[in-house]
Amino acid sequence: MSQCEHQDERASGLTIGQVARRAGVGVETVRYYSRRGLVAEPPRPASGYRRYPPSVVGRIRFIKRAQALGFTLQEIGELLTLGDRQCRPVRDRAAAKMRQIEDQIRDLGRLHASLEALVAACDTGRTDAPCAIVEALSQEPVDGA
Repeated sequence: MSQCEHQDERASGLTIGQVARRAGVGVETVRYYSRRGLVAEPPRPASGYRRYPPSVVGRIRFIKRAQALGFTLQEIGELLTLGDRQCRPVRDRAAAKMRQIEDQIRDLGRLHASLEALVAACDTGRTDAPCAIVEALSQEPVDGA
């Protein structure tokens, strides 16, 4: 893209389709983020086509990457509100998310161990008895599971 095209783009903005393509999302995702208040929706001019500033592409990329890290859209909105000048609160929220994910990993490890024990206890060669896994899961819980 030439220097002239970049200047023209900044002056006139991007269509929603251009924003979506550059951010690697669908047009409906851009609209959804607008409805959620994560992306400002530009006013509709007489021509009928909203024009977004090029900076919205980076904002959408941030949203998608933050989602991939496990942040909810509400949490992402809070991070965006804090902006890039308040590093400490953003860091604190990222550290809290990291601890939450560590807890989830521990929980998944326990689930894995439980399923592993059920699978190991299952005698798949038996055809005259009910499935041991179904029976085990039908029993009264011992540990609150």
